[in-house]
Amino acid sequence: MIDWHNFTPWPAFTGGLLIGLAAAVLILFNGRIAGVSGILLKLIKLTWPQREEWLWRLLFIAGLVISPLIFRLFAPLPAAQADAGIWLLAIAGVLVGLGTSYGGGCTSGHGVCGLSRLSLRSLVATLLFMASGIAAVFIVRHLLN
Repeated sequence: MIDWHNFTPWPAFTGGLLIGLAAAVLILFNGRIAGVSGILLKLIKLTWPQREEWLWRLLFIAGLVISPLIFRLFAPLPAAQADAGIWLLAIAGVLVGLGTSYGGGCTSGHGVCGLSRLSLRSLVATLLFMASGIAAVFIVRHLLN
């Protein structure tokens, strides 16, 4: 159910615009797709002599970490709430990592950048991401409880 009392479309809209802007800037000025899982994975695997690759990846990930702190200057951060135990969250994280690996990218790479480039592969991947998420929520909320 949507909590209409706390529904905030303008911050979500603004966040979406900023994500799109960041993806556009990255591809226009760096020629790279803003797939966060790939950026992070390659950042971890890179060695020091490849400094140009390492630096932009580090700055991109740092921007993701720092942006909520900047947002907090203008509005309070929403309270974090998890309706699952730590083990379920850990299993979910592992499954997301495996899915990202098998799917050849994450929701940002396929859903934001791939769809904007009209990639059929990204359309299929995004549909599978969404279907998997819907199925997981249904199973956890209706079949396991």
